[in-house]
Amino acid sequence: MDISGRHEENGEYLMVAAAVHARIDSTRIRSVEGMGFATVREGPTLEATLALVAEAVGDLPEPPEGPVVSERGEFYEEPADVVGLSFQPEFKYVESIGERETVQAAHHAAYAVRDLLL
Repeated sequence: MDISGRHEENGEYLMVAAAVHARIDSTRIRSVEGMGFATVREGPTLEATLALVAEAVGDLPEPPEGPVVSERGEFYEEPADVVGLSFQPEFKYVESIGERETVQAAHHAAYAVRDLLL
């Protein structure tokens, strides 16, 4: 998952979260099973970010079988076990190249949707 739009523009916020449900191996994406999106116009706080991501993950066509994965900065460097309390089945930060590629796909999707909404 990835979030675009944590910065204020013209006195407003528009954060877009994209969740990508993908089948991966250690080095690449094998298939994309679906995408989920959510938006919010409030400022970026940990609570708002957790709720936004939970909504995007909930928007996936099917619940993920594996963990929700993100870059550490998405959740303000909070430990994975703290962030993980908000997600099922589990949460972790990026560890493999395949996970990084999936987060990158989510980044492009979130940015594109945000561009469409502005």
